Amino acid sequence: MGSPGPATLSMASLGATFGVRTSVRYLGGIIAGTTAVLVIIATGVTAVLAADPVVLSALQIAAAAYIVYLAWKIGTARFGDLGAQVEGGQKMALVSFVAGFGLAIANPKAFAAIGAVYSGHVIFPDSPALDAAAKVAALTLVIAIVNTAWLVFGASFARFLTNPVIGRPVSIVFALLLIASVGLAMFGG
Repeated sequence: MGSPGPATLSMASLGATFGVRTSVRYLGGIIAGTTAVLVIIATGVTAVLAADPVVLSALQIAAAAYIVYLAWKIGTARFGDLGAQVEGGQKMALVSFVAGFGLAIANPKAFAAIGAVYSGHVIFPDSPALDAAAKVAALTLVIAIVNTAWLVFGASFARFLTNPVIGRPVSIVFALLLIASVGLAMFGG
């Protein structure tokens, strides 16, 4: 599936900033949303979405705006307990199931990558329904494993982020990578 996209980078960034426990709701949203993308592809609904460029553009703009907001919060976080620097309600909205689901559904890279993998392989050529079910099951497992791994990877950086000499550049790099991933996803990367 190539380079990391907005969803995986946001998982790593939130893991680094807030830790695994706080980010689990967001992870659940990313997994559910990416699985929804998979089901949309498997059922052919992507053709309907692609036929309405206004809907597709609105989803992409919403995802890009959220990632820029997320990048700002991560890039400007204070040191110490970074997760505590964001107020309670604001923190919960930032790492909520709905935020993860929304980003995953509106992620153009997810549609492209999952569409390529889904359509590029046939497991059961004599049974389209069984083939679709097997691919959805296998890819859902991959989605869960990959995104959980990115969250844990990001969380492994948390201890470095308490040191301003290391933490500030790492936070800024995560923020810039998030913004770059949106640009690449939206403009053909």
